[in-house]
Amino acid sequence: MKVNSGAEREVCNRISELDQVLEVSIIYGEFDVVAKVMVDNLELLEAFLSENVRNIPSIMLTSTMIVAREYKGKNTRNSLKA
Repeated sequence: MKVNSGAEREVCNRISELDQVLEVSIIYGEFDVVAKVMVDNLELLEAFLSENVRNIPSIMLTSTMIVAREYKGKNTRNSLKA
């Protein structure tokens, strides 16, 4: 999602409260926020997006990508050091 400047945390907090959301993160790059959701079918995905996500005023643009196959990485990774 692309969101209004400075609204990233608010959007993440609102989206994280939705039952279908597995993860939501602030990201850097072309988009500002990414959310991983789980629904049973495309009709429910459309309803979730139009009734929940796209009704959040700070969200300017959404882009939906559907996972075809999922792979897991290593269980532990080095933390970024600040």
